[in-house]
Amino acid sequence: MISNERPSPYGRQPYPSHSHGHSSYGAPKYNAQPRPPVNEDTLKSAEVQIERKFFVFTLKENPRGRFLRITEDVGGRRDTIIIPSTGLADFKKIVDEMVKAADEIPSKTPPPEPLP
Repeated sequence: MISNERPSPYGRQPYPSHSHGHSSYGAPKYNAQPRPPVNEDTLKSAEVQIERKFFVFTLKENPRGRFLRITEDVGGRRDTIIIPSTGLADFKKIVDEMVKAADEIPSKTPPPEPLP
């Protein structure tokens, strides 16, 4: 298992296979040897808590290149997305646009009242 993969709670599901030894997605047959782990170096890491969600941003590098791993932890349940470094500028541009829209577009729900 690659170090950034997590086992599925549903068990390992084989890929559909064809007579050529690969699935229609190019993955090897289920009985193929697992790939060796990929060494990853952590270049920078940052954490932030927003409401009940805890986010970890980790810039990493492996032999295939650099990438940003964003992990969201909510009550022990983790979800992760990985963005190749080649796409970080585009990702930032879209996040910046969303921040601007969130500031400019009026909210349809009133803000919560402060506690006394």
